[in-house]
Amino acid sequence: MRKDATFIGVEVTDAVTGDAALAAKLEEVCPVDIYADAGGQVDIVEENLDECVLCRLCLDASPEGTVRVLKLYEGGAVL
Repeated sequence: MRKDATFIGVEVTDAVTGDAALAAKLEEVCPVDIYADAGGQVDIVEENLDECVLCRLCLDASPEGTVRVLKLYEGGAVL
């Protein structure tokens, strides 16, 4: 799953979108509410994407390579 805003894009691999524990953890750690637990599914709240402060908390909370934050203003550079 991938959603883009003007400046930030977020990708979550299909392998973990149905991980209820990860959905709850991402919702908990993100200070700007980019992630939501949608009934045990990871959801990305598109209208909050450009609020991303590049804190890396979502990356630290998820298995390596399953969540990517893209800086669209730098040609899609990965955080």
